[in-house]
Amino acid sequence: MRILLVEDHAIVRDGLKRLLGGLAGAEVMEAADGRQALALARAEAIALIILDLNLPGLGGLELLRRLVAVSSARILVLSMHAEPLYAARALDAGAAGYVSKNASPDELVAAVQRVAGGGRYVEGEIAQALALQGAALGQPIGQLSAREMEIMRLLAAGNSLAEIAEALGVGYKTVANTASQMKLKLGVARTADLVRLAIETGVS
Repeated sequence: MRILLVEDHAIVRDGLKRLLGGLAGAEVMEAADGRQALALARAEAIALIILDLNLPGLGGLELLRRLVAVSSARILVLSMHAEPLYAARALDAGAAGYVSKNASPDELVAAVQRVAGGGRYVEGEIAQALALQGAALGQPIGQLSAREMEIMRLLAAGNSLAEIAEALGVGYKTVANTASQMKLKLGVARTADLVRLAIETGVS
């Protein structure tokens, strides 16, 4: 597996290269800036690009988009930013994964393996924040219908499904079916998870 490491700090590159060198079959190449990264991405058969968005000159989401355009390599962003907004923008621009530099070495290795294997990976705490904010993963809360949002609000207020049905003037089965659809959209399994999401996202 040929990995391109795009990072402008030599010390960081050296540490990451040592870590990634322990992966079976890994061959690590290095680029210190965006132009080097693009040249290597065009010329070499690279399986995975580990990309720091905070590069001098050509960097950030613009570099990410250009790499997506010129290479079939999977891209894992490794960033100093742990805020979900940065992760959401990177994923929207074509990254297959996002890990902050606060992550543990084990988590980074897990992310590399998942993304290189064709999956997606977002660092645990960032993924939770994204899910709660409806920013980029799964079906966001922001895409719920007005009726579904009202049910979320009533759940956050402590109402049962039966009480919600009475408050909305509809049958219990209607509310239960709607709740089931909401679980599918939000990627949760239980009504209790809907309640938790409603409270944690401030739907009230």
